[in-house]
Amino acid sequence: MLKEFYTAAAGMMTQQTRLEVAANNMSNASTSGFRRQEVFVRNLIDARSNFNNVKGDLEQNDIPIGSYTDFELGAIQQTDNPMDVAMLDKENFFMLQDEEGKQFLTKSGRFMIDKEGTVRAMDGKFLLGQNGIINLSAEKFSKPQISESAKDLNLKITKNGEIFLNEFPIDTLLVAKPDDPQTLQRVSGSSFIPTNITELRYLNPEEISVQQGFMESSNVNVVNEMVEMIELQRHFEAGQKVITTNDSTLDGAIRLGRFV
Repeated sequence: MLKEFYTAAAGMMTQQTRLEVAANNMSNASTSGFRRQEVFVRNLIDARSNFNNVKGDLEQNDIPIGSYTDFELGAIQQTDNPMDVAMLDKENFFMLQDEEGKQFLTKSGRFMIDKEGTVRAMDGKFLLGQNGIINLSAEKFSKPQISESAKDLNLKITKNGEIFLNEFPIDTLLVAKPDDPQTLQRVSGSSFIPTNITELRYLNPEEISVQQGFMESSNVNVVNEMVEMIELQRHFEAGQKVITTNDSTLDGAIRLGRFV
């Protein structure tokens, strides 16, 4: 009978994890470049061998579940903001760098210009070009004032990622293509870092495909996530009923055994 407790508990913990992933997807449905996560359940036969590691004890590692990231493209929306750039290839990523020099990959193409003329992502990280951090310094354009939205500047980013400011060539976007995106580690809603098994290849301009004035939204389908959450909640409640029923049966068996 204790086996039923472990089986139901494992199922409930699995559903709880799936609920948490679905809730996180929904909360980031409006995050530019967010990549939804999905959960898959490993074969229960594999999990059964884990149950035998410590008899009578259910460990976190025993739960037959894992997650992966869905890197399909999100919807491309026109914004007419020259600082918005949509990556048109699902396997390619913009490259960012923080204040400490650590590099990140992102699908979010929403950028801004700070007071020093440096191009940054919305979370403050620097946007990288093939020559390093992209900077639109005062020596490179005619107007002395730098606009936060860059709408006052003649900023042009070609399909191949080449950046021009008032017809002056600035740099070319540094775009990376991992051999397997699933080896990337997520560090925020739309930012990833390579792991020790990730192999990155930096693309030449002719291999880059971007579109200025457009933004790639999250690839989360809110309706599908909501339906999945309702189904998972029902599965979780079913697991609760199994445990409650077995608990009552076990309690009755114990009370009966006192008189034998």
